Amino acid sequence: MNLGLIGCGKMGRALLEGILNKKIVEAGQVRVFDTYQDAVKLMADDLGVQPASSNDEVLANSDTVLLCIKPQGFLTMLEALDEHPQRLLISIAAGIRISNIETAAKNQHRIIRVMPNTPALVGKGASAFSLGSKATADDAESARRLLAAVGYVSEVTEDLLDPVTALSGSGPAYIFAMIESMVAAAVKLGLDQQTALDLATHTVAGAAEMVLQTGDSPTQLRENVTSPNGTTFAALESLRHNQFASIIHDALKAACDRSIELGS
Repeated sequence: MNLGLIGCGKMGRALLEGILNKKIVEAGQVRVFDTYQDAVKLMADDLGVQPASSNDEVLANSDTVLLCIKPQGFLTMLEALDEHPQRLLISIAAGIRISNIETAAKNQHRIIRVMPNTPALVGKGASAFSLGSKATADDAESARRLLAAVGYVSEVTEDLLDPVTALSGSGPAYIFAMIESMVAAAVKLGLDQQTALDLATHTVAGAAEMVLQTGDSPTQLRENVTSPNGTTFAALESLRHNQFASIIHDALKAACDRSIELGS
């Protein structure tokens, strides 16, 4: 595979570093471009990849291209490209539908749309992707291999990418907000800031790891640690009384609704 990358920001770099670390491609097989040339030079110097002078140069020398630029100007960028033989284009541009990408690309390229999330920056991402009308089963496997370099991957139909955006795309921010609130409460109860942050962070990470490793449902794991009339029971009763489940539902629905609005 000759891999191209357009957009040398944090997410593009995270994906590329994971791909190179897993040796899915070699650095010499990768060509990168960004309108911010300092970012191109930095990535080339740090990772040993080939710098390009234009988007066209990337497409001319790649059979698979990661499109890691912001939604603003994304479609215009595609429309401005010269004609190239058919390529696999993998887009992480939030809110831009496959049909719009295919139209902007003159319906000549195979398109895959991805919703990644920021934990990809530390190799713990959760990504979902959807296939365009011309994308093949081999393309799906290629996307899965590339995305798996930075975490978990799932394939969904495009109509489900809005709920995915609400769940995993925006989800890290909910967890950060929860950690913030846990730390603030613990400090009020007497713990110092750093101890509270360390304990809260490791608690969240450990709880998630238990779900991953034990195979038990979150419901079962919650019940396992909730003794009748104990401390955990008291806390959970407070969450229930304050409509915790409804708060989470409303937050995800708000994010999903906004994702739909941005894509329309």
